[in-house]
Amino acid sequence: MTAPEETQSSPELQPEPEHDSKSEPASNAGAKRSLVGIASIVAIATLLSKVVGLGRQVAIASAFGVGPAVGAYEFASIIPGFFLILLGGINGPFHSAIVSALAKRNKDESGPLIERVSTLVGLVLLGVTLIVVAAAPLMIDLLAPGLQSTAAGLEVREIAIRQLQIMAPMAWFAGMIGIGFGALNAADQYWLPSISPLLSSLAVILGVGALGLTLGSDIMTPQYAMLGGIVLAATTLSGTVLQWLAQVWAQKREGLGNLRLRFGFNDPGVKDVTRVLGPALFASGMLQINVYTDMFFTSYLPNPAASVSALNYANLLVQAPLGILSNMILVPFLPVFSRLRDPQDWPELKERIRQGLVLTAIAMLPVGALIFALAKPIVQVVYERGAFQSDASTIVASVLMAYATGMFVYLGRDVLVRVFYGLGDGTTPFRISMANILLNAVLDFFFVRVFGWGTPGLVLATVGVNVASMGALLWFLNSRLNGLPLLRWLRPLLGLTGASIFSGVMAYFVMLGIQAALPAARFLEGNFFGHFIELAVSGCVGLGIFLAMASRLRLPEFDQFVGRIRSKVLRR
Repeated sequence: MTAPEETQSSPELQPEPEHDSKSEPASNAGAKRSLVGIASIVAIATLLSKVVGLGRQVAIASAFGVGPAVGAYEFASIIPGFFLILLGGINGPFHSAIVSALAKRNKDESGPLIERVSTLVGLVLLGVTLIVVAAAPLMIDLLAPGLQSTAAGLEVREIAIRQLQIMAPMAWFAGMIGIGFGALNAADQYWLPSISPLLSSLAVILGVGALGLTLGSDIMTPQYAMLGGIVLAATTLSGTVLQWLAQVWAQKREGLGNLRLRFGFNDPGVKDVTRVLGPALFASGMLQINVYTDMFFTSYLPNPAASVSALNYANLLVQAPLGILSNMILVPFLPVFSRLRDPQDWPELKERIRQGLVLTAIAMLPVGALIFALAKPIVQVVYERGAFQSDASTIVASVLMAYATGMFVYLGRDVLVRVFYGLGDGTTPFRISMANILLNAVLDFFFVRVFGWGTPGLVLATVGVNVASMGALLWFLNSRLNGLPLLRWLRPLLGLTGASIFSGVMAYFVMLGIQAALPAARFLEGNFFGHFIELAVSGCVGLGIFLAMASRLRLPEFDQFVGRIRSKVLRR
């Protein structure tokens, strides 16, 4: 998540401002933690969860490669994953609604309120679970209709239906997890909610590992695809249950309710929760339509299992640097933008916007260029073992290259969105996001069905949506702030783009040189350390070239960014 020193004003950490002297929320802690302390806990716990999450994905790749078991799992997990993100995620609707409601109440009121909300939500989600179990075939057909058009697709469909039925209870557990996140955060407890996703990853790693030990190399054979798919789904559900049980224990220890039915849904606290919950659920749910659109077109590709698996494998590799660098850049800017909302401060606000975009370019453009140039060895180092062989690396690498082209606009869009939030305007970004749902569908159709770009086309459609979104946000900001010096901003961005492209090209040629120098010994084929050396040397050369060229541009943001990285490294 975020580094401690950069989260003192973080908009992501809502619970701290909610505590005030007029009401004591559900907490037995005497002194409230500072935002620095909270961020330290969240950062460490989240880092641990991410590392184990990467291990989980590597275990899945090693056992199943891009075969039907993992391909079906990616289709089937869309709906349970939707519930986990929408209902159970930190800063999700349930989390935000519970924190908001508990912040206004003392500790004695918190337990009964949580029990009433849990009862109401649990009854609704129990019905949802039963519907998902009964309608799993219909849901898979609506999500991925193209699976019915080929024999390989029909196998994936059959496995996905079984997996979705197994994972259907995750809808109920997701709601309970979201309520638990909010309750514990309002009680000033952050470690367990942040570390608990690790349990889900561990369950999958242990399940896949046990299956591998039982079947040996047979785990890769087609006849065990259904068994592998069932193990993936069952261990995913088991991990979610473990995550919930850990929270139940923590809630009981904090006096935040027990496992009991409590009615009385007309309680003012319940109404406070539902008042916040409704609009947030609608907004978050609408944005998930893009995921459905991508899956719809993926199901019509020649090898849907490999395509959807490649999307997930590549996305994980891109999200790692995005997650780290985005928090370094985004977290400090929202309070700055908020302080400069008055018209008299707009000249400084414009400079801060420029600063945010230039810092984004410094961070994302070289990373994107190097990932694009070195996509194949990156995939080989992380994934290539077991069932995940060279052909799978080629598929995932092509998708990773497409992701790399959009890293700057992905983060640049978020910088501009935070400008609107700082100005107190959340409506404009939301409207643009709604319009982008249609644009995403149109671009998916042209890039995949018309141009025939396959799986990378789906990613490039998302990149196109982010480019359009960034352009629309700049257009509205230009109008609202009485003009932006866009041409002046363009010069450093072009310079950084040129430096990044050149560094990527040079890294690519260094990689080719290493490959050409060791052909006889076949040193790189299937050799982890060979690929690692290839990646490390090429990446360091490319990064060094970028730093040398960027320093010649004499940008104050470059010195600031390098100084921040240096201070972090020295502190660690």
